[in-house]
Amino acid sequence: MKLNYDRRSKDPTYFIQMGIRNGKKTTTKNVKRIGKHSELLAITSDPLSYAKKQVEKFNREYKEGKIDMEFKVDFSRKLTATDNTSSRSELLNVGYFIPQQIYHDLHIKEFFHTVQAKHKATFDYNIVNRFLTFGRILDPRSKLGTFDRLDTYYEQPDFGYQHIERFLDVLEENYDPYLEHLFQNSENVVKRDTSVCYFDCTNFYFEIEQEDDEYIDEVTGEILRGLRRYGPSKEHRPNPLVQMGLFMDGNGIPISMCINSGADNEQTCAVPLEKKITKMFKGKPFIYCADGGLGSYNIRRYNSSGGRAFIVTQSIKKLSEALQKAVFNDYDYRKLSDNTPITIQCMKEFDRFDPKNRTLYDDTVYKVLHADKAVETGLYEEKKYKNGNTRMVKAKGGLKQNVIVTFSRKSMEYQRHIRNGQIARAERILRTRNVEDVKKGPNDVTRFIKRTSTGKNGEKAKDHYEINQKIIEDEEKYDGYYAVSTNLADDAKSILAVASSRYKIEDCFRILKTNFDARPVFHRNPKHIVAHFQICYTALLIYRLLEVRLDQYGTHFTTEDILETLKNMGVLNTQDLFYTAAYKGSKVCTALNGIFDLGLDKKYYLPKELNKKIKKIS
Repeated sequence: MKLNYDRRSKDPTYFIQMGIRNGKKTTTKNVKRIGKHSELLAITSDPLSYAKKQVEKFNREYKEGKIDMEFKVDFSRKLTATDNTSSRSELLNVGYFIPQQIYHDLHIKEFFHTVQAKHKATFDYNIVNRFLTFGRILDPRSKLGTFDRLDTYYEQPDFGYQHIERFLDVLEENYDPYLEHLFQNSENVVKRDTSVCYFDCTNFYFEIEQEDDEYIDEVTGEILRGLRRYGPSKEHRPNPLVQMGLFMDGNGIPISMCINSGADNEQTCAVPLEKKITKMFKGKPFIYCADGGLGSYNIRRYNSSGGRAFIVTQSIKKLSEALQKAVFNDYDYRKLSDNTPITIQCMKEFDRFDPKNRTLYDDTVYKVLHADKAVETGLYEEKKYKNGNTRMVKAKGGLKQNVIVTFSRKSMEYQRHIRNGQIARAERILRTRNVEDVKKGPNDVTRFIKRTSTGKNGEKAKDHYEINQKIIEDEEKYDGYYAVSTNLADDAKSILAVASSRYKIEDCFRILKTNFDARPVFHRNPKHIVAHFQICYTALLIYRLLEVRLDQYGTHFTTEDILETLKNMGVLNTQDLFYTAAYKGSKVCTALNGIFDLGLDKKYYLPKELNKKIKKIS
């Protein structure tokens, strides 16, 4: 701040003038009137010296963040006319400063500057990556939609849409180094727990009707498969898919990922990605944990060497006849809580409504079975024939493993409640609808409906439908039971505790699909499709690191509450003099400011203050 007055005037008016730099815009404003020379003579013999001292005082108060400004408001002033079809908000988001701090600690800027040194690009790779990532977290849209909303961020980044297209190519070309960089530098944010690595796969559908074609290179004979292919969809959508495989650590933080064709068997992507993270871990052993669909013979065998181990969900229905007989033999079951003997019959018959039995109702019982032959657990392996064809056959090799079988009364009651509702719907169909008109599937309610056909003396057979009691009894047999296979010699309680955290990886997929709108994907260039998921992965990693930091701080909030807070942290430019916070305080806001010490819990901000904050972490 400096003193401003008309030096040619005999009776000048003294003002405190502020230099204002707001983005690329620079201006000066008189922010406080000290008084006319003639007016000041009433209180001092040297008005000019007095005015200079007032400027010095103002500068001291400015550094302390407490100043007295004066500005005029013209209520007749009209809005500035623009060529925009619709009006846009002038709020600028500063909530992205929080994920930006984590982005900074991941040293992503340094990674892209190293990559950019090898190219002759005229735009900053890092800036494009930053705002594509923050857009995915705070305002998920298409790449064009994100580009159109760049003016909603405090920094007002300046790059063209063509730069996004070029950057996606660069990002995909550096796929493996980028993911490895993110993992190695995530230790700067939180300590990683890689003693257990959870793996799962999910599908992302595309809004197209035709899958990508295959191409056979006429010279090499190499088959180049399209990325967007038809495959099994958990949502039963008739759309082409791509498949994501994701590894996660014990705290629910992503480690690495892979993107494959939707037509690929998900079992085949686990080991190749495992080999990459084994290299990232520098040979450090870990436990592979996944559900039964990702626990093939090859995967279990791979994780039986190199210091690795496995814990995978085991289907009881796929166990050999001898092992199934052992499961339902009501002998040698023990309570998980204190290891005391108990029978399944006792667990099924006690009064669950009696308060005295509440502890038992919440408890689980278990039994350990030895299954050193792969065939005993219903495993298959891929067999290759001389003609090049492959086929899945029952695995006959040996595999050191135990099957831990558990039974929970609470789980049994839940499963029966769900089934009873399905049976009721099946009975309603029999009463009110034509069964043949009902869409059928392996797990829908029509599985409980049995059809019998009868006819006499050559007459056309008539169909008769009824509830299939045998199917119900067959399903009820498994109610409450759960099993995992492992080659660990640890106690059952520890192994089951590890398996119980698999839900966190499903939560990762939920965040990607629901909160970050990773689907549907509108790209068609295979490189851009992969780069899109790299951006989604970066957003997920930053968010999960943020979530863990909040948990370590002693607070826990839902994903929706955290993201809603960051989205609502907008500021309004007030005559280029300062910014006014257009958001209220909250528990999430208080916790975030306590962790990252960015001071984003104030009502007013000077431009210089916000510029200093973002410059420090960008």
